[in-house]
Amino acid sequence: MTKKYVILDTETTGTAENDRIIQLGYIVLGAPKIEVHNEFCASAVPISFGAMEVHGITPDMIEGKSTCQETHAYKRLQELNIPRNYIIIHNAPFDLGMLEKEGFDTQMKVIDTLRVAKHIFEDEDAHRLQYFRYKMELYKQEQKEADALGIVVKAHDAIGDVLVLKLFLSKLKDAVSAKFPNENPVEKMVDLTNTPILVKIFKFGKHKGKTLEEVAAADAGYLRWMLSSMENLDEDMRYSINTVLGN
Repeated sequence: MTKKYVILDTETTGTAENDRIIQLGYIVLGAPKIEVHNEFCASAVPISFGAMEVHGITPDMIEGKSTCQETHAYKRLQELNIPRNYIIIHNAPFDLGMLEKEGFDTQMKVIDTLRVAKHIFEDEDAHRLQYFRYKMELYKQEQKEADALGIVVKAHDAIGDVLVLKLFLSKLKDAVSAKFPNENPVEKMVDLTNTPILVKIFKFGKHKGKTLEEVAAADAGYLRWMLSSMENLDEDMRYSINTVLGN
């Protein structure tokens, strides 16, 4: 059976624990005809003003819509949710976490393009999708791609971001192939998604701009304090600090 590749994004009422999906957008590659799914969803949770500022979805746009679980897009996603298929998301934990609230238990192989990008483009100033959209000039290609798929391009819109992600994925796959020429690039992206990222430079705090090795040599106590006291410490930073401290 043919493997399918689901490139997905969601828009939500916000980013807190009780927030929910209000737009589910994805495209499906791997068959002669590309599938495009894009639906707004009703939610009992009000859309925060901060979320509206980002995605522009207002309460009237989802009024009378089906809940996420009732949409055709969600039901089709459940059909695709089998181990031989792949789901590709930029910052996958967020969207998969939102889908879990709708009863979605991911069985597909996960490619988080954010994590892969951090491995492959480690020296970039940022790894946000919109950053790469401009850095790689993806915006010059997206209208042609959008016309072919019948997609309306709109920044921070779920299906618009999926289109950008599709273009970015192609660039990312080439970069993975160049760095790991003897490995299957798709499977390598799955592997990199699950591989801890070794952070090299502080991008925050009193040691901003210094390497972790410099800080370990001059102020190891600060690193040990971070490990013991910062409960929300990023898992990759925790891994990196333990590595430079030799733990």
